[in-house]
Amino acid sequence: MAIIVNGVEITDAMVQAELENHTDTPSPRDAAIQQLVLHQLLLQQARESGFDTANEGQAIGTLLDKELQFVPADEAACIAFYEANPQQFKQGDSARASHILFPLGSGDELSATLARAKAEGVLAEVQANPSRFADLAREHSTCPSGKQGGDLGQFGRGQMVPEFEQAVFGTDTGHITPHLVETQFGYHIIQVNARNEGGQLAFDDIKDRLGQYLNEMAGRQAMHDYLTKLVSAAKIEGYTMPGLN
Repeated sequence: MAIIVNGVEITDAMVQAELENHTDTPSPRDAAIQQLVLHQLLLQQARESGFDTANEGQAIGTLLDKELQFVPADEAACIAFYEANPQQFKQGDSARASHILFPLGSGDELSATLARAKAEGVLAEVQANPSRFADLAREHSTCPSGKQGGDLGQFGRGQMVPEFEQAVFGTDTGHITPHLVETQFGYHIIQVNARNEGGQLAFDDIKDRLGQYLNEMAGRQAMHDYLTKLVSAAKIEGYTMPGLN
């Protein structure tokens, strides 16, 4: 059965052409049809509003600029959202660290003893001269991070194995762990480069991003309401449009 939108047919050829834009959706054909229906409704509305529709995309953009009006979030609106949703503005403890990783050995006692002895030797060397940490990581570490001087970047609690995490969050910023840290991956020499305690994010630190978020949400809601109005007022034959998300 043909799909007719206010007297205008959406052909199978149009649906087939649109399908390639929706291959990653659960139902590509439905997604293609819905997109074509909404496009046709917007195009018809743009034409009815007196806009030149020779360039369909430009005409629809002009229509939406005119119709989608909302009040941008000011600082008072941002503060109100921030205070009403404190759980959304919490962050956990995080740290930035570098490490030098040594293997545990091949399984026999001699291999394990030699592996630990090598790690202990490098630990003594780096504690005597911390400025050589990155160079020693490049020379000795079996972790891919060794190529970056052992830098693991920033991570939060729960992202590393427990022994490693305990050592990092138990060591002051700028210090190297006094002993080797043994994990399932091997022996680690760890340098703690930064530590940040978790807690409530300050409003001043997130107000710009929050304002942007609230404006985006308001814009999406305005678009949802406008499209819902167009669908409700339209005569659509051959296809039932679902509720808009």
